[in-house]
Amino acid sequence: MSSEFIATVRRFNRTVTQRVGALDDQYMSRDRPLAQARVLWDIGPDGAEVAALRARLGLDSGHLSRLLRTLEGDGLVTVGPADRAGGDGRVRVAALTEAGRAEWAELDTRSDELARSILEPLSEHRRERLVAAMAEVERLLVSSMVVIEPCSPGDPRARACVRAYAREVAQRFDEGFDPALSNPVRDEELLPPAGVFLIATLNGEPVGCGAIKLHAGAPAEIKRVWVADSVRGHGIGRRILSQLERHAADHGWTAVRLDTNRNLTEAIAMYRAAGYQEIEPYNTERYAHHWFEKRLSP
Repeated sequence: MSSEFIATVRRFNRTVTQRVGALDDQYMSRDRPLAQARVLWDIGPDGAEVAALRARLGLDSGHLSRLLRTLEGDGLVTVGPADRAGGDGRVRVAALTEAGRAEWAELDTRSDELARSILEPLSEHRRERLVAAMAEVERLLVSSMVVIEPCSPGDPRARACVRAYAREVAQRFDEGFDPALSNPVRDEELLPPAGVFLIATLNGEPVGCGAIKLHAGAPAEIKRVWVADSVRGHGIGRRILSQLERHAADHGWTAVRLDTNRNLTEAIAMYRAAGYQEIEPYNTERYAHHWFEKRLSP
């Protein structure tokens, strides 16, 4: 990776942290630093499960506990079991007190003022450029935060992704989608050495998946590639596809193939852009209209 790229990212980080006041002990002139203010903000008026907060903010348990204890000591937050509201007593929930809700509203107002102070010195043209650049940076940063790794197809997160995939294709296919009428994809076919199931997560939450079956004496077969709407357009599908291809190549396969429905136009465009060539049907998949294959480099 270019050392110039790394230096640019570091310089950008220093500029941003200084401009938004991340270095101040009293963030936005309040009585707490940025970390405490961010936790308070993410708890929000509706409250939040502590485990979800930890995953969303990327904090370890000890650090988050210390931040919550400080906010509790200031009378802004309460932390307790979910069964206070009739939920699962094993789940801990953070909620804002009345003073916490007032502080949250003040942070909301001051955040608007901070954003306005960044934009006001600029001409309208430069404001548009800055806002567009920020949107692009956010999109790319989110892309870099997505983690793709192998996962058991029986894992609840994997099951959730497959259900989301089925719901989406049922809406998009001309005749709907009934898994019982589709060629089966069994869990044991997606476990090494027979294959692999990949899951994409963002802050611990599943946002995509894909699988590959390593057929003996035949090209490997890619199945169930799906990406959530929240991260679509971030290149996650292409990353999943590339990792599936790499898995096949690393295990000695020289080609991969797949089938897809004519209504999945974005997927078809991605496959073609990734070097897949349309071929004659290789299976009897009820919902397929296109069949593709790609040769792999060792």
